[in-house]
Amino acid sequence: MDFAAAANDFAEQVRTRLDAITRTAAEGGLDAALDLMTTTIESGGVVHAFGTGHSEAFAMEIAGRAGGFIPTNKIALRDLVLRGSLSVDDLGGSSLERNPDNVEQLWDLAGIQPGDMLMIASNSGVNGSIVGLALIAKERGIPLVAVTSMEHTMAVPLKHPSGQRLSDVADVVIDNLAPYGDATLTLNGGVPVGAVSSITAAYIAQLLTVGVSERIAVDGRRPPLYLSANIPGGDEHNSALEARYAGRIHRGT
Repeated sequence: MDFAAAANDFAEQVRTRLDAITRTAAEGGLDAALDLMTTTIESGGVVHAFGTGHSEAFAMEIAGRAGGFIPTNKIALRDLVLRGSLSVDDLGGSSLERNPDNVEQLWDLAGIQPGDMLMIASNSGVNGSIVGLALIAKERGIPLVAVTSMEHTMAVPLKHPSGQRLSDVADVVIDNLAPYGDATLTLNGGVPVGAVSSITAAYIAQLLTVGVSERIAVDGRRPPLYLSANIPGGDEHNSALEARYAGRIHRGT
């Protein structure tokens, strides 16, 4: 397979999945998540988003970017180092991602309050930190939306001591439609390549942002969205709205 053919094949793999997610949205398949997000934002709450590894890209799409909602907070494992008790050495490899022992501290650092909600993206949906944080949300009555690959998560061994997956715990589950192993193409010699979960998760995040914004704006209200800091007035607009959530949202990590 030459590069041109591989690029076309990968584009088709991406296109078919984005089309399927678009159909799901049009048919109301994202409505439960849209309801939770709209209620949270309109009632003054904060939407918290968490992902580890490449799934952190989903949280970055939800929180702290131009065109995204201001009452949002990105949770990251490095918060345990930057604002918590862990050392930089603890961030090496994938052990922290798989370890459920630090999720209580991560939860406290996030500052999740009643009236807020949590969104977690994880392609596998089985790692310890992912399931552990989800279980805390469940215990404390915080609404939880999961974005995961149902094909992958149902095909891999469970890792959390609870014997549960992220999809078992969440109130709402959105399938990112990534295949088992994430890669969509197979090169000569059986080499897998062409992962799609980051692309589909980012698309889901933007669809949710668009959908909630449309709901808020339907009667003339202005959704609390970031403007690009690289356009005139962007910083002033953003700072004024961020001030309403002082101490509840974190930026720069």
